[in-house]
Amino acid sequence: MAEQLVTITITAESADWLAEFTKGLVKDRLAACGNIIPGVRSIYAWEDAVQDDPEALVLIHTRASSVDEIIRRAGTEHPYDTPQVLAVPVVEAHDGYREWVLAQTD
Repeated sequence: MAEQLVTITITAESADWLAEFTKGLVKDRLAACGNIIPGVRSIYAWEDAVQDDPEALVLIHTRASSVDEIIRRAGTEHPYDTPQVLAVPVVEAHDGYREWVLAQTD
């Protein structure tokens, strides 16, 4: 069976920061691609208050074996002290897309 695909979601204040971070992952073959969604409104509890902030979101498409390294990089490079980084297993995918993601990553 082929390796499982994973989508990693990361939010940040800056879509430009997410773009540069994602470009590095693609260049280093840790991710096949990333889809950046600007204009996300994030509502969350932080420091005993409800926050309501504009952010951007990236959906990074990769293989399961790259998850640990992407999380490590996000932890050291992200401007937030506690970045939102979630790895979500892909249950099903188009066969051609699955093959493409696996071919683009190591």
